[in-house]
Amino acid sequence: MSDGAALTGPDGAPRCPWALSTADYITYHDEEWGRPVHGDDALFERLSLEAFQSGLSWITILRRRPGFRAAFADFKIATVAEFTDADRERLLADAGIIRNRAKIDATLANARVLAEWAPGELDTLIWSHAPDPSTRPAPKTMADVPAVTPESTALSKALKKRGLRFVGPTTAYALMQACGLVDDHLETCVARSAP
Repeated sequence: MSDGAALTGPDGAPRCPWALSTADYITYHDEEWGRPVHGDDALFERLSLEAFQSGLSWITILRRRPGFRAAFADFKIATVAEFTDADRERLLADAGIIRNRAKIDATLANARVLAEWAPGELDTLIWSHAPDPSTRPAPKTMADVPAVTPESTALSKALKKRGLRFVGPTTAYALMQACGLVDDHLETCVARSAP
């Protein structure tokens, strides 16, 4: 049983314990999680996928990500904003994604809201909530990694105030972790020092 500290992976390198349960997680952990993500469409994708993940394991979403990208036109905000009732019905019948009516409706509604924003506005808003890295010591164990922070609560409120849905403080923090606003790789994790 792990105490939440970094564990040795199959290649001998220490990693965050959550990353070691599947090869898919190792790749995602090493190559994506915690790396800075910019661009409105890319952030809309991450925001949407984090919302779909709510109540589910991330591996469920990760393994269906190609299906989500196909179903949601690669999360191009302008395209998704134009989806019709027929597209909604198509999504509700698509076994390649999570067919949750509330989450699908939120994704479509969010795209319509974001389509009205200026280019770069979503990127600027999200990244304006990144905490100063010097104020955040590297977590030593998973117990040191929060689920919600004052910054994620503020980001959630800012997104909701602008009309976005399914963006609670926990979802907002997962987005911050996934998109590199915070570095929650453990202190001894091989990915913490990666470029």
